[in-house]
Amino acid sequence: MNPLLVNVVLLLGSAAVIYFACEFFVNGVEWLGRKLSVGRTATGTILAAFGTALPESVVTFVAVAFGKGDAQRELGVGAALGGPLVLATIAYATVGATLILSGRHLRRTGDVRKQFQRLSRDQGWFLTIFIVKLSVGLVAFAFKPWLGVLFLAAYAIYFWREMSRDESDEAEEHLEPLIIARKRQGEPPLSLSALQTAVALVVIFGASRLFVSQLDALGPALGMKPQLLALLLSPIATELPETMNAIIWVRQGKHRLALANISGAMMIQATVPTAFGLFWTPWLLDRSLILAGGVTAIAVAVMFVSFRRGVISRGFLASMGLFYALFAALLVLLHL
Repeated sequence: MNPLLVNVVLLLGSAAVIYFACEFFVNGVEWLGRKLSVGRTATGTILAAFGTALPESVVTFVAVAFGKGDAQRELGVGAALGGPLVLATIAYATVGATLILSGRHLRRTGDVRKQFQRLSRDQGWFLTIFIVKLSVGLVAFAFKPWLGVLFLAAYAIYFWREMSRDESDEAEEHLEPLIIARKRQGEPPLSLSALQTAVALVVIFGASRLFVSQLDALGPALGMKPQLLALLLSPIATELPETMNAIIWVRQGKHRLALANISGAMMIQATVPTAFGLFWTPWLLDRSLILAGGVTAIAVAVMFVSFRRGVISRGFLASMGLFYALFAALLVLLHL
């Protein structure tokens, strides 16, 4: 069989596996959040985001800490910048596009406006930390590695704030039965909820690695330079679980969880991989990474203002994908 055809089949097959595994993951993590008495927003920003972003953070850690050369370490640094760019553009655009394709609207009610204003605080946190992250990457100084501790502390504060948020005044949503315990009467136990979530996460991680490897193999065959592949397509592949989660939750009418998952994953990507990069690399950004960071910051600033004002529509969310198109165009036009 043609090797190129094998790559395509494995690429599409791994994407399908990721989607179906995400069906199990979102179902399991919702039950996990309820059994642990975690609020709906924190279920998305902490539990779901931690689950989907952890494998990517581990990959970054391995690249920068145990990479055999500067090239591998640079790829780890690139992943720490490429992930937030994809989440801030493609992932949010996916939510908007799924709302449009499924015929759903964002209701213009006080509760919905309040939800977006609450998410704007996440955008504000992210933007502040991200600007510091970019600024540190522009200069060299002796104590730079110690700043990694501050990035980890920033995520610890965010984690504590999200987990301690009081959502007791919100109505409890109906959850679909736990997939692996459909025949059981009553609510599933914590152990089964955790088991389904963990197994789904392992499958997502394995399928994501396969997806990325096939993408890496297809790039040269299609005439794409490795640098272009790493900056444009690989980040989309690594953020595929968050994107799939968004599609599933929006289809279920739970856009709040979809947006919270993306928001929480962005906070992890802004802090944990950055800390790893500061600990084990010089953390000096080249022009292409500065461009990626600049486009990310602009996109998040636009969302922050809109979320803060509560002026949100599915068309606005879908348009966030234009920022990624802008990045791709500038990357090619400026020969970066």
